[in-house]
Amino acid sequence: MTKWPDKVGVVISCLLLYALLVAPFMTFRANRIVQGETRTVFEALPALAAAIITTVVLLAAFIAFFRFSARLKLTIALVGLAVLAVFVGQAASFLTPEGNSFARVSPASGFWLIFAGLALLATDCIARLRPRPVVRILLLLLAAAALAAVLTSGLWNDLSIIREYTGRADTFWTEALRHVQLAIGSLVAATLVGIPLGLLCYKVERLRASVLNTLNIVQTIPSIALFGLLIAPLGWIAATVPGAAKIGIAGIGMAPAFVALFLYSLLPVVSNTVVGLSGVSRAVREAARGLGMTSTQSLLRVEFPLAMPVILTGIRIVLVQNIGLATIAALIGGGGFGVFVFQGIGQTAMDLVLLGTVPTVFLGFAAAIMLDALIDSNLFSAGGRQKA
Repeated sequence: MTKWPDKVGVVISCLLLYALLVAPFMTFRANRIVQGETRTVFEALPALAAAIITTVVLLAAFIAFFRFSARLKLTIALVGLAVLAVFVGQAASFLTPEGNSFARVSPASGFWLIFAGLALLATDCIARLRPRPVVRILLLLLAAAALAAVLTSGLWNDLSIIREYTGRADTFWTEALRHVQLAIGSLVAATLVGIPLGLLCYKVERLRASVLNTLNIVQTIPSIALFGLLIAPLGWIAATVPGAAKIGIAGIGMAPAFVALFLYSLLPVVSNTVVGLSGVSRAVREAARGLGMTSTQSLLRVEFPLAMPVILTGIRIVLVQNIGLATIAALIGGGGFGVFVFQGIGQTAMDLVLLGTVPTVFLGFAAAIMLDALIDSNLFSAGGRQKA
């Protein structure tokens, strides 16, 4: 086959070449808050290591540029990511003076661009190969296991983000738990309320426009503003309603953050429930009635299973959205990874900012993959078709 240029690969190739040859690879700081000094790949690594990573990235750029097989491209992308993971830790150790506990070494724009280019190449190849949902979940688990192995090996111990984590390990996991509680708890609450509300809007058309318009208005309120608006009423409830404060309701903290995320979550769940149920064809409903099903049986055994992929798409949107929005909860004492983000901004310590943003991005990415795999599995719709 003639190896004509690949449209997506051309962009990835240019990104990799710019990151390798122009952008800085690492940043060295004498301490955590001073201005950093950038280092290229050839300055940040021993000669042999620099040659290896340069060869791998150039090879990845070449293979990405042309229409090679998706499997070959995926292989070189995964090898490149593995090499990058090894050598970023080696660069940190190479640049850190012996016995110096104050110096900070962190990845610079070149590293992140190489990582983005290789990750984009791998993602594009996986999309073209269209693996089964189970395979996608297995790939995610393997990636998580590889990341855990690198973290526990000590290879990254000299990276500044790991040093920031080492001094805050207990706090990190406490805030991680709060972040997950906010994101998943608000999703569960919105699902329990939103699906019945969507069903009501589907059955009673007169309510549909008013409910969806009201939820649309909530979506237009900026997140920080909504968090602030909830402080006064929740504070009043905590002060006047007996027992409210004992169950965690307060003007600041997790309560207003939870309520805000819940309100933001309702529109995707309700609207996707309505769209999913409305998308079930009349012929399917008539077939269910022809089999002797009541309207309730048809709804539960046929319409809901067929609508479930669309409903799950709304839940996926909510979960990824809430994982990101939960970061802002730290501004009102709600905790979560935003604690590190805003502490880092206040101290001009970007590595502390990364300690909050990197796990947030990973959680959102993992949640999207898992729910996409569940949606594509067709478990619900297949079950509905069989029963119909």
